[in-house]
Amino acid sequence: MNSQTDLVPAPASVPAPAGTTENLAQHAQFVDWMRSVAPYIHAFRNKTFVVGFGGEVVHQGLLNALVSDIALLQAMGIQIVLVHGSRPQVEEQMSLHGVESEFSHGMRITDARALESAKEAAGEVRLDIEAAISQGLPNTPMAHAHISVVSGNFVTARPVGILDGVDFAHTGVVRKIDADSIRHSLASRKLVLLSPLGFSPTGEAFNLSMEDVASAAAIALRADKIVFLTETPGLMEDGEEGPELLRELSLDDAYKLHESGEVTGDAGFYLKHSIRACRGGVARAHIIPYALDGSLLLELFLHDGVGTMISYENLESLREATPDDVGGILALIDPLESDGTLVRRGRHQIERDIDHFSVIEHDGVLFGCAALYPYTQERIGEMACLTVAPEAQGTGDGERLLKRIEQRARARGLTRIFVLTTRTEHWFLKRGFVKATVDDLPEDRRRLYNWQRKSLVLMKQL
Repeated sequence: MNSQTDLVPAPASVPAPAGTTENLAQHAQFVDWMRSVAPYIHAFRNKTFVVGFGGEVVHQGLLNALVSDIALLQAMGIQIVLVHGSRPQVEEQMSLHGVESEFSHGMRITDARALESAKEAAGEVRLDIEAAISQGLPNTPMAHAHISVVSGNFVTARPVGILDGVDFAHTGVVRKIDADSIRHSLASRKLVLLSPLGFSPTGEAFNLSMEDVASAAAIALRADKIVFLTETPGLMEDGEEGPELLRELSLDDAYKLHESGEVTGDAGFYLKHSIRACRGGVARAHIIPYALDGSLLLELFLHDGVGTMISYENLESLREATPDDVGGILALIDPLESDGTLVRRGRHQIERDIDHFSVIEHDGVLFGCAALYPYTQERIGEMACLTVAPEAQGTGDGERLLKRIEQRARARGLTRIFVLTTRTEHWFLKRGFVKATVDDLPEDRRRLYNWQRKSLVLMKQL
């Protein structure tokens, strides 16, 4: 679904490199993958992500894979704060000491004996994580990557107190996060590790929930994302054929879902703290399954992700382009210019014509663009450079861009739009365009028509 402005001849075709069909297919697949993730890498550089996960990740032997993925993100220039839980390890410690667990209001009642178990468990998990990071990640793509880990008394806590007559003793909630110290560590390219323990100004220790620490840290740091790795695949809803994954929710919809009481158990707890983080200014919250290998990378670098994303504002926006979008537009159209679908445009031309472009942005990354060039005297306009990223095709983005161009054309008083295309004739014919001739083009555009490309002229009445 691409159109082009035929101002210059198409570049000469380049012979395909020698190699087997299988090799060429692998090469093409790699290039497509690299082009699809490159915008994310650019968008995420120097951003701050808070990643929270329960002690189950360690308990089930999934830690090394997660640490490898975290190392990869840090190598891309992403600032990472890791927050770990330790629930299964606390249970083990309490069982060893013959202490029975008590819960109320969804929280552990932490007496003196339970607090000692919580300290031992948190220390055990923290040391496991630091050891996994320090061993150099052997037998992984990030082997020999050096990561410095910082942990400390970054979390100030206060007691939960007495709720409905139940004294929670040493169970606490976050009072304050030392955001300045954490930012200083992140700026030094260190990974910050937070445990589910906090201390009062008087030195009293409190047992905290991982979710509370993670959401409080994300808010204090004004993080760009908070990610919860959970035992659930994400937030689910009842579908015609059974439970279906909710892939994207606005903050308002997430709040309504939480208030409905339909999401219970641990999933409801993650939802609650995701809402808290977004309300506190965090742009995106993600709930993803830890059991899926590479789920963190898949969620961040695939268009649809693998879990549930909650966004402070609408995840996708259709808007007019600004000078900041020039690089994203060039990245979108480059593959189509290389294969001759589009006439090649340089950065200078895109910069000059940026006011003509509309773009679709998804999670800070451009996935589509189109331009309108009006010929006011003839009350006609050319739609050019309609492009949608391969991973977003089939989602309706092309039609949304077409409608935006039509709206802009009507607002300019135009009565028709046309496209010049060599490969996407049928896509436009299905959407109300009809075949026309070069003689139907406005005079100024007719003089610039590229007879070597012999593009089809398609026109639509508005």
